[in-house]
Amino acid sequence: MTATLRALLASVLICSASLGASAAERNLAPAFQGLPKAARLVLMPVDVELYSMSAGGVNEPKADWTTNAQQHMKAELVQRTRSLGLTTEVMDDRAADEFAEPMALHAAVARSIALHHSTGGAWALPTKGGKLDWSFDDALHDLKARSGADYGLFIWVRDSYASAERKLAMVGLALLGVGITGGAQVGYASLVDLNSGRVLWFNQLARATGDLREPKEAAESIDVLLTGFPKPR
Repeated sequence: MTATLRALLASVLICSASLGASAAERNLAPAFQGLPKAARLVLMPVDVELYSMSAGGVNEPKADWTTNAQQHMKAELVQRTRSLGLTTEVMDDRAADEFAEPMALHAAVARSIALHHSTGGAWALPTKGGKLDWSFDDALHDLKARSGADYGLFIWVRDSYASAERKLAMVGLALLGVGITGGAQVGYASLVDLNSGRVLWFNQLARATGDLREPKEAAESIDVLLTGFPKPR
């Protein structure tokens, strides 16, 4: 390898590392670098739903799949957050009804962040200046009082799988030169300061792969969702 080629390769690697760091920083609120070591975190009930996609592309809810996914994801989230040394309280799934409003609010805020911040471009909001600057204001005060935590981790996922009929339709139409999609996995993860309501960290996944019905595959999806999660300092 010539000296010129080595220099060029080094330049590319430095540039790639810089871009990776920049992407990670975009998922953090301004001036936020990490959680305090003594941080108390409440893990909200996982807001997840699984569907089977019919031949015509209609998503049909699958309660048994959803139940399995909730159990797999919850177990993995507890393990991941506690492995970071965080004091983690797991909100009882029955509390999902009591806190249905803030959970629905999170879904709306997360979709807004995904569109206007993560996607950006023509959808970017000029007032945000490209920064992760979203807040729940005082909507989570009751959650803080109930949990005693200073931070909350919200997870929202929707996952669909092509049925056997859908797969046959995909193959048949492909032979005619027509492409139709199968299932898709879309999810958001948000770390929120329960005192101020500010979103401190956000990440998303959107892909045509993944499977939440089995423990190992569900763990992989959580791994993707928690990429860049701020470690305690």
